[in-house]
Amino acid sequence: MDRLKMHTPNLADENYRKLAELFPNAVTETITGYDEEGKPIVERAIDKDVLMQEISTHVVEGREERYQFTWPDKKKAILAANAPISATLRPVKEESVGKDGTPGGWDSQNLYIEGDNQDVLKLLQETYLGKVKLIYIDPPYNTGNDFVYEDDFVENMENYLARSGQFDEFGNRLEQNTVSNGRFHTDWLNMIYTRIKLSKNLLTEDGLIFISIDDHELFNLKKVCDEIFGENNCLTCITRATGTPTGGGFDGLVNELDYLLVYARNKEKCKINGLPMDEESAKIYDQRDEYGKYLIRPLRRTGGEDRREDRPTMFFPIVAPDGSEVYPIGPTGYESRWICSSDTVKKMEKEHLIAWKKVNKNGVSVWQVYQKFYLENRTKTPGNLWDDVEGNKKATRDIRELFNGDKVFDFPKPVGLLMKAILIGSDKESIILDFFSGSSTTAHAVIKQNVEDGGRRRFIMVQIPEICTESTEAYKAGYKNICEIGKERIRRTGKQIKDEVGMIAGELDIGFRVLRLDSSNMEDVYYNPTELSRDLLGRTVDNIKIDRTPEDLLFQVMLDLGVDLSSSIDERMIGGKKVFIVKPDGIDMEYLVACFDSDVTDATVTEIAKMKPYYAVFRDNGMTNDSVATNFEQIFKTYSPQTERKVL
Repeated sequence: MDRLKMHTPNLADENYRKLAELFPNAVTETITGYDEEGKPIVERAIDKDVLMQEISTHVVEGREERYQFTWPDKKKAILAANAPISATLRPVKEESVGKDGTPGGWDSQNLYIEGDNQDVLKLLQETYLGKVKLIYIDPPYNTGNDFVYEDDFVENMENYLARSGQFDEFGNRLEQNTVSNGRFHTDWLNMIYTRIKLSKNLLTEDGLIFISIDDHELFNLKKVCDEIFGENNCLTCITRATGTPTGGGFDGLVNELDYLLVYARNKEKCKINGLPMDEESAKIYDQRDEYGKYLIRPLRRTGGEDRREDRPTMFFPIVAPDGSEVYPIGPTGYESRWICSSDTVKKMEKEHLIAWKKVNKNGVSVWQVYQKFYLENRTKTPGNLWDDVEGNKKATRDIRELFNGDKVFDFPKPVGLLMKAILIGSDKESIILDFFSGSSTTAHAVIKQNVEDGGRRRFIMVQIPEICTESTEAYKAGYKNICEIGKERIRRTGKQIKDEVGMIAGELDIGFRVLRLDSSNMEDVYYNPTELSRDLLGRTVDNIKIDRTPEDLLFQVMLDLGVDLSSSIDERMIGGKKVFIVKPDGIDMEYLVACFDSDVTDATVTEIAKMKPYYAVFRDNGMTNDSVATNFEQIFKTYSPQTERKVL
């Protein structure tokens, strides 16, 4: 029986809990004094500097001695993660693929996004906040040979592009993070911290993140994740046999392993799915009755806390087949206990889950009671040693076969590895994100897993267009950057699967929409009206850049309003104007209706208002005259007063 507290709640505890949930990286320990023996008294605390940085728009100075994990520029990394950006994602229809594999198709719910993942993750915050069930990433391992993203915290784009180094067309510089840089761990930590921090917001409450890593940064990565997710949300560190024992090692020891750190958004709410029972595991189900194969385990509690006094209510008699009463008695004759209550035993008896056997005890035949576990529909709880998935050599062979023998990508991850993570960490309707997508192994695994279990999982791949140098096989095969390889792999995977199994009654989605990170569609005057330049005054003032299409504007609006980028998009001509009608999956209404044409008349506005959309969006100077602009609000008040009206 629980004792009444007889006092009011400690509000400080509740406030601490709320802060820890919002900002786990601000939770720390501090010395508050010393006891009589001179030993320090360590108590929980909130790191006020970290907390101030989280709610500040500039670098906060100040530091005091405490238990903490830090590195140069950490505060700038936090600031960079929180700082706003003015960028957008532009659709690239000609490189997209329809859900049935049609080149240029635009009906797929999968996304392939080109650009620096830090900016892309920021753009996805509104639209996919709390919607991604599983994140898998395979970031640079920081071996000194792989590239890291060098994020700039102060320079403008012109200065950024002027600096030396390899950079992509959007100004994202890539450098080999060698020890000679003088910032071997710092550069990598600044890169990874901001991206993992941003990605956490996208996870569902029961979501999981799997991060591949090797020994170089395993322990630093765990500290980073402990800060961002909270140490209590670390589920495990999976050890994986790479299958390449002849690969590079260190200090005379061959490296045969790498790791997957697994964190939950909320450990109390997450669920790990069981794996299908393989033939070897099923061998222990060695008995059979009319209900199927089963195994038995003693109903008496064994091991710790197995005595009657540990759980007195679980010491009771169970009636044996001959009518005698059987009690839980330990091997030396002490009173033990059952593993469950009397009511549970009665329920198990009704469901045929109790088995009886006569056993010999000290020369006497006595009844022993067992619980039955049937094989049917049973799954296997995953462990954290994965030595049963294909290795890296097979992964390399598979991608070479897919690309007709060309070695277009180094060190791809095995498809089987990703399928296992997807199977245990997602459900059949999940959104799965990989923001270091490389050769798109994750997309390959999502499509293949959907084939196996009939799922409708969607993927979001994000990859910076890292340049393929002229000496690489990828360049010689015609691929200018990593994104071209990733997109082509998904195309070839889709075709291969379609040829093998068909389209499974039209449900399988083997396509993807291509979106490309770019600067905002809006002129600077949109963000800073006071900085109106003379050349802008010399022409009709327009907030929108002259090289941007209506489709470009639509996707920036969708990002701004938090509308799923995989939504179905219909185009209609209404009153001679192009109108976009956007319907997110599962919403049976014209959710977003947008028209970005000029010279819009009352007729077009009226027809849109009659659709009763949730959002209606127009160009700021899009009305044909002042009269239409004046009538605009009245038209919507008449036909659809609840519609949210927006202008660019």
